[in-house]
Amino acid sequence: MPKRRFGGFFLLLLLIVAGAGYWAWERYSSFAYRPLPGIEAGASVVVESGDSLPMVLRKLRDAGIETGEPIQWRVLARQLGVAGRMQVGEYPLDSTTTPRELLIAMRDGKVIQRRFTIIEGWNIRELRAALSRAKPLKQETAQLDDAALMKALGHAGQHPEGRFLPETYLYTAGDSDLEVLRRAHDAMDKALASAWEHRQKDTVLKTPGEMLTLASIVEKETGIASERPQIAGLFVRRLQLGMRLETDPTVIYGMGSTYAGNIRKSDLQADTPYNTYKRIGLPPTPIAMPGVAALEAVANPAPGEALFFVAIGDGSGRHLFARTYAEHQANVSRYLKNYRAQQGASAPAAEKQ
Repeated sequence: MPKRRFGGFFLLLLLIVAGAGYWAWERYSSFAYRPLPGIEAGASVVVESGDSLPMVLRKLRDAGIETGEPIQWRVLARQLGVAGRMQVGEYPLDSTTTPRELLIAMRDGKVIQRRFTIIEGWNIRELRAALSRAKPLKQETAQLDDAALMKALGHAGQHPEGRFLPETYLYTAGDSDLEVLRRAHDAMDKALASAWEHRQKDTVLKTPGEMLTLASIVEKETGIASERPQIAGLFVRRLQLGMRLETDPTVIYGMGSTYAGNIRKSDLQADTPYNTYKRIGLPPTPIAMPGVAALEAVANPAPGEALFFVAIGDGSGRHLFARTYAEHQANVSRYLKNYRAQQGASAPAAEKQ
């Protein structure tokens, strides 16, 4: 073959190879960097334990998303080091998500993190009701009563009230309500142990459990941060003197589902374990989930001589404190005046003592 003809053939071959390579690159780039068609707003895909890449692609197609050729995904996954390394979790999708971005996210575990917040002052019923509404949290405790729940958490025989720290907990798809509760229980154990370690050495409280119970009462009595140490100090002094705590939240807790928004005189006179108007000392269990600030207030209550308090009644949530019952009666009169000015009606019959 003449050299000129051979050179022309070789050049043609190079052009064909180059053209094929360019075509392949264009096809690859068009697939890897092109947003996936069909993604609706707020969409996501969940990778579960044991899922393979074909199974994930099937989930995408079932959601109406066009995935293209499986071989393109396999080649791209091999290039990105994704094969066999997809991490379990829920991954966000939007109109700009490309196959390359999705595979990298699944390789690196860039999952959607959701938040569940336990509110200070919630009781166990409120906590469990909120957990049942948290999506997509797996519901493993719905059929468990409180005793069975604590057993599942590894704390058989422990009353659940007050045992879960109010905080925001992150979770991802695949996590369960039991796992969130376990983390909240561990967090409360640590917070309570810290508060007990740093308590005033002459405290009237005998155990961490008593500290938790009193902190739950302080939590329910005020949402004003600056008042917590004052109210904690007042209750500590009452305990030291052998006075009844006479705190409405304990009565309300003892009433359970029968509480309809008002405490009647008959409720205050009912002799139940949680009626601190009738019984001296702390109730048998906490009445709510106290936050760290309430625990710290009980560990180091403010000094003083006040033994009585009543709401100001001006809508601020603050309280008036008194050393004697006579001063307290004057504060009650002030409360009634403020309350009537705020509500335009008579104040409720039951007042703080």
